[in-house]
Amino acid sequence: MISFKIIDVIEFAMPAVTVRQLSPETHRALKMRARKHGRSTEAEIRAILDAAVAGSPEPRIGSALTALGRRLRGVELEIERDGTPPEPIRFE
Repeated sequence: MISFKIIDVIEFAMPAVTVRQLSPETHRALKMRARKHGRSTEAEIRAILDAAVAGSPEPRIGSALTALGRRLRGVELEIERDGTPPEPIRFE
């Protein structure tokens, strides 16, 4: 017995972005930058956009609190701890 597996072919279209009203100076600078990096202007624009969105992830809570403490030049916290011993867990 011979069996065949049918595979559906799906086209994956890449998203496209059109930038309107780009100044001639900016376009010229992009072309020069692309030439310097040895790629097309389109590839250069993709690289710039990729780097812009991947550059710096959102700070995590610890980093944000550390930055806040540095900006405020330290923070004094008065914390009163509850001295009551915890009750043991009952498994019933």
